[in-house]
Amino acid sequence: MTGTTPPNEPVGSRFREFQTRLDGRGGGRGRGRGDGGEQLTVPPADFSSYYGRPVLKPPVWKYDIAGYLFTGGLAAGGALIGAGAQLTGRPELRTVGRWTALGGVAASTYLLVHDLGRPDRFHHMLRVAKLTSPMSVGTWILAAFGPLAGVAAVAELAPRLPQHGVLGLARRVAPPVGNAAGLAAAVTAPALATYTGVLLADTAVPSWHEAYPSLPFVFAGSALAAASGVGLIAAPATQTAPLRRLALAAAAVEFAGGHQMERMGLTGEPYTRGRSGRLVKAGRVLLAVGTAAALVSRRSRFLAAVSGAALVASSVATRFGVFEAGKVSARDPKYTVVPQRERLAEKSTTRL
Repeated sequence: MTGTTPPNEPVGSRFREFQTRLDGRGGGRGRGRGDGGEQLTVPPADFSSYYGRPVLKPPVWKYDIAGYLFTGGLAAGGALIGAGAQLTGRPELRTVGRWTALGGVAASTYLLVHDLGRPDRFHHMLRVAKLTSPMSVGTWILAAFGPLAGVAAVAELAPRLPQHGVLGLARRVAPPVGNAAGLAAAVTAPALATYTGVLLADTAVPSWHEAYPSLPFVFAGSALAAASGVGLIAAPATQTAPLRRLALAAAAVEFAGGHQMERMGLTGEPYTRGRSGRLVKAGRVLLAVGTAAALVSRRSRFLAAVSGAALVASSVATRFGVFEAGKVSARDPKYTVVPQRERLAEKSTTRL
């Protein structure tokens, strides 16, 4: 009969076997002998979960969000480059930066709305402002950055307008308005570049949550690298000197943050193994190649284009690699269970 003790087998003996397993003293013996010499019937402990279900519900975000992570960073980097070029008198580079910002934020808005499923959901997110919610803050950052980036980019069309009449007035007014909008967009750009890292770290997904000190820095470096890459491809070589230095700084920030992520222990494993690990590694290699090529591309348009393409590709690979690493860590129970056990053991040791 189910739930009864087999004849000739003491209840106390079966309890001791169970307690031995619970304490972990017999966890590696498989079907060895218990304290009383009976055959153990409890299987070795593993990381399976209740009815085979994951401990955590995997993220419901589709790869639209991975693309959003990239385009948002690209937009932020473009705005910063555009503002820097404006302040240092580099008009062609300013134009490239501003249009990069507008293109990136337009793509970001589309990808976010597409992931939400209905456009009105984005509007509904603007009905409240919750400072403790990275998603709410990010939505407002995007809503503020987009119009500013749009005004700054459209102002670049002013020289094409007629010199007389209403359009002539717009031709004279647009540049100063665009300059003000470009600087304002640059002020919000750092928040746009890094808030997505805070957003991922604010979830319960192990490889994202444990990387909270590093993800914003990785995303900031990746954003600057991508925008520098676009500038190296599209801007004239005579105006790209700041981009080469910016690419070097971006690589230093991203490498430092990525190194810290890999040193997280078990939860850092998805950043080094499997498909997610290959994407992250590809991002590192492309970043190194792109930075090195940028430093020697002063007189070569070909090297500048190669460098720019590598930097943009590195940002794409990094964002998709981080996104995939989070999904991997959510699917496998060990990334949730083992760190929890380690924290409990640490607390017990501290109390003793």
